[in-house]
Amino acid sequence: MARGAVVALSVGPVGDAEAREQFAALVEDRLDGLYRTALRLTRNRAAAEDLVQEALLRGWRSFHTFQAGTNARAWLFRILMNAYIDTYRRRGREPEVVDTEAVEDHYLYTRARESADLARQGNPEEIVLAQVMDADVAAALDALPDRFRAPVVLADLEGFSYKEIAEILGIPIGTVMSRLFRGRRQLQQRLWEYAVRAGRRPRAPRRRDARRRSGEGGGGQP
Repeated sequence: MARGAVVALSVGPVGDAEAREQFAALVEDRLDGLYRTALRLTRNRAAAEDLVQEALLRGWRSFHTFQAGTNARAWLFRILMNAYIDTYRRRGREPEVVDTEAVEDHYLYTRARESADLARQGNPEEIVLAQVMDADVAAALDALPDRFRAPVVLADLEGFSYKEIAEILGIPIGTVMSRLFRGRRQLQQRLWEYAVRAGRRPRAPRRRDARRRSGEGGGGQP
């Protein structure tokens, strides 16, 4: 997203010239992160640009309420999330429901460790992550339900703390932690599956199948 858009937006409404400069400076270094998050939320470049512009316009209109010295980045991202939620509600979209209980903890790590071939090459988890392309990561993120995608993007892409995410999303810290846990767990599964389908990693044997074969082979003495 062009950085010039910040200045264009900031001079739209009538206001003090100094305030316009302060707002433009506040946004300038944070614009890339806002657009990156908007893109992951909307999964559409044009929609992401519209969302960022709406957030910046809202930010400028409420700039008089911003307290200097507070967390400007979290303030801007909270406005972005509110703009996204408002759009989401207007369109009447229902939250996506995905069963993540079937996905075990540390899915990617477990599957990578189960591959003897990867173990001989070094750290299995790092090898898998290195082989998964950026497009795969983006696709895996886009496939997450909204309630999980937003916390994962804010935490793992933008580096916000649990407390900051709770403030941005307007939910308790415990809910942030729960959604991050479930979102990351589902993301790990999708990344492993992308790597396997692309032929970058050998398919790891399933534990249940391995136990079954072990039981069949060791049922008794010959």
